Amino acid sequence: MIWSSLPACRRPRTAVRAAVVALILLAAMLQAVPAHAGTPGSATGVTRAGNTYTIATNTAARIRLTLARADIFRVWAAPNGTFTEPAANEITVRTDFGSVASTMTDEGTSFRIATSAVVIRINKNPLTIQVQRPDGTLIWRESQPLDWGSGRTTQRLARAADEQFYGTGLRLGEWALRDKTVPVAVDNQWRENTNASPAPFYMSTNGYGVLRNTWAPGSYGFTAPVTTTHNEERFDAYYFVGDSLKGVLGAYTDVTGKPFLSPMWGLELGNADCFNASNPAYQGDHNRAGHQRTPDVLSYAREARAKDMPSGWFLPNDGYGCGYTDLPATVAGAKALGFQTGLWTSTGLGSIDQEVGTAGSRGVKTDVAWVGGGYQNAFRGVQQAVDGIERNSDARRYVWTVDGWAGTQRNAVVWTGDTYGRWDDMRWTVPAVAGAGLSGLNYATGDVDGIFGGSPNTYARDLQWKSFTPAFMTMSGWGATNPAPGYQDKQPWRYAEPYLSINRRYLQLKMRLMPYHYTMSRVASVTGVPATRALVLEYPNDPVARGNATSGEFMAGDAFLVAPVVSDTELRDGIYLPAGTWTDYWTGRVYQGPLTLNGYAAPLDRLPLFVKGGSIVPMWPQMNHTGEKPVSTLTYDLYPRGSSSFTLYEDDGITRAYQSGAYATQQVRMTAPTSGTGTVTVDVGASTGTYAGKPSSRSYEFSVHLSGAPRAVTVAGQTLPALSTRSAYDSASSGWFYADGILWIKAGSRSSAFQTRIDGAVLPVAGTSTTPPPIPRDNWRLVYADSEETSAENGAATNAFDGNPATFWHTAWSTTAAPLPHDIQIDLGATYQVDGLRYLPRQDGGVNGRIGRYEVYVSDSPSTWGSPVASGAFADTPTQKVVPFSAARSGRYVRLRALSEAGGRGPWTTVAELAITGRAVASASGS
Repeated sequence: MIWSSLPACRRPRTAVRAAVVALILLAAMLQAVPAHAGTPGSATGVTRAGNTYTIATNTAARIRLTLARADIFRVWAAPNGTFTEPAANEITVRTDFGSVASTMTDEGTSFRIATSAVVIRINKNPLTIQVQRPDGTLIWRESQPLDWGSGRTTQRLARAADEQFYGTGLRLGEWALRDKTVPVAVDNQWRENTNASPAPFYMSTNGYGVLRNTWAPGSYGFTAPVTTTHNEERFDAYYFVGDSLKGVLGAYTDVTGKPFLSPMWGLELGNADCFNASNPAYQGDHNRAGHQRTPDVLSYAREARAKDMPSGWFLPNDGYGCGYTDLPATVAGAKALGFQTGLWTSTGLGSIDQEVGTAGSRGVKTDVAWVGGGYQNAFRGVQQAVDGIERNSDARRYVWTVDGWAGTQRNAVVWTGDTYGRWDDMRWTVPAVAGAGLSGLNYATGDVDGIFGGSPNTYARDLQWKSFTPAFMTMSGWGATNPAPGYQDKQPWRYAEPYLSINRRYLQLKMRLMPYHYTMSRVASVTGVPATRALVLEYPNDPVARGNATSGEFMAGDAFLVAPVVSDTELRDGIYLPAGTWTDYWTGRVYQGPLTLNGYAAPLDRLPLFVKGGSIVPMWPQMNHTGEKPVSTLTYDLYPRGSSSFTLYEDDGITRAYQSGAYATQQVRMTAPTSGTGTVTVDVGASTGTYAGKPSSRSYEFSVHLSGAPRAVTVAGQTLPALSTRSAYDSASSGWFYADGILWIKAGSRSSAFQTRIDGAVLPVAGTSTTPPPIPRDNWRLVYADSEETSAENGAATNAFDGNPATFWHTAWSTTAAPLPHDIQIDLGATYQVDGLRYLPRQDGGVNGRIGRYEVYVSDSPSTWGSPVASGAFADTPTQKVVPFSAARSGRYVRLRALSEAGGRGPWTTVAELAITGRAVASASGS
């Protein structure tokens, strides 16, 4: 829980709140430009000492340029000639990679410093810097000199015509930042376009990244020029040059630290709540059912297991006077049920040695009431938690924080703060989590269904996509009362059907995919490339993937493309599939990218999920927590297409022994045709390496996605029998069976490398057909609305097609309510073959105004409508309604007529969003 969203009686001390308010005001000042800024002046000479070049100027300023590596350098400016380093080595963990071969020449108007990776020019008058590749390609250049004054220092870089920018930490909103101004400052507001865990880092499609080595708040304007400011009169920045965004992230995390490797249980669902409400110091409801003493958490653990619901850890206290009792017994009881226990503090870590070393707790959540000032204090609080866990046990760090900074990726999970269980919050959380990875944050998330409010529908949708991210947690105690007064729980097993089964389905899938997800987090800990990836990381040269057109989807590791549903609808538009083939995880249909899917059928139980052609996905047997069952059979889920490989990573999943080499890897290579029919071979390498608990052998199974049964299957040179039924396959020790687009192969128990060969494998045919997208609303115009509420609220009719589901058209109500029927008429801006309409009711939790009986018209003239092209009645629910026409109708104008209110509550009409589908008429002309 985060204090600024608590009722007043539950907030911490006023002094803490005042400090945060002061920081908010400080951040607001960042936009100002100093009236009389100082600059370095002109460069007058350069001296060298090892990897460091010192630039003298005709002012008091001095600049050091230090080559950390051929592709990494630091620019450190001292306006008065005295170098200061308030960040010391806390943000950075490695800044010296050894001697760097470099040359320096005086070229008259500039000094030229070159390594094998970069050429740095120090232009003399005025002193500005530009960086090129050895072939002369410009990477970046200062458009004017550094300037400082009034407590701020600013750098301005020229912006290329098509340059895009990413980074700045866990920014709450879209991750492509061109033309945006982003606060790199702590404000603890946790709303769209703020920054929950800012990082003074960004990177560019020009192939560079910048870390401002500072604790001072800042503001980054990705305008022309790119203007980055921090609130200090000094300048200290590291620059990273790479051939790709992944390369830049690798260099950045070489300096600031790789993402930590979570224990396996940390990838499972967690839950935080107070279970010691009887404590007189507790600031909440002392009578909460089932939450009187800390051991009460065990009844929740037993209930989770009884409901067959995977989950892995609890945080059974919250610090707001809750505290805990009988911690050792609680930890032991939870562990016996397959749960780890952590603690959540608003006051500090005074007892962490006993909590970890004696009681056995294994996680920490640092609350904003303690670390809410952010910056260095929050960073040090997280480090204290890490040290407390690792000093008192052989366990790995597992810490959550809401106020991270550059370098936090090596220590903690970051999350989006106090969000709400509503569609609009989910909409901007998806790009926030994917975008955090563009700052090296492998573990970024938000509370499932938020902390406040929520509903069964928003819970199910939010849990679906978050189960494809590395870390996720529910926050109980402040949401809607569920299942009875006094509970206010958000555990997934608290919901009735069909939600209970939907929640279980995705948690079970997360557990089956645990070896895949764990391997992706291992990749992050070695390379800096996150498991949750904005599409631009995988498709940097795809112009669609580079921008926010894809900000509502992400790659979960190498294989999965996830396109969350973030509104109350059963259709998903705008799913972009990049080049290659993509298999619908649920239907097996294969698409050939690049293409955009519209009208994708996504009922509540279906997360739009696609698997990249060539993917090799390891899967465990079904279990409800790590270690519940031995991994006696490892299944590789295969999507043959060309040549591909995957390297499985395994260790004990709990201790830090892997840091000393106690782990194993297994490489799997697959070769297949790119299309048609041919031979698929799967070479499973030996598991190399060892760790505590590693099995000496295990059985292997393959599920291969094909369009028909093969001619033959051989394993290690032995032909396997074809089995005619699923039951025969299930009871066999080896053999193969084909049904419903999947070839199932049991390869038997193996302890060494082996090959599986599939002859006559028929690859699915990839299609490109898709429904047309909704007609773009850029040129839409309101022709007429019979009524709109503009006095008491913004209920303007144009809200019905503004692209924002949080706003809506509401007919007049504050003075005299206009009677039904109600009309809205829209000019599409051109003539279309219109084939359908979609209606989204208001999404703010209100119910009045939902349309009941309706008529839809299409016409070439707003004065002559003719007969309706569709009519009917909508259900009294907030879900998007789809009206397909029996035949497309040509026209430029569309009219929606609301004849009744669905719930019969009054004479109102509300519309959050209208979408109209169809194809443009080529010969159409405006009138």
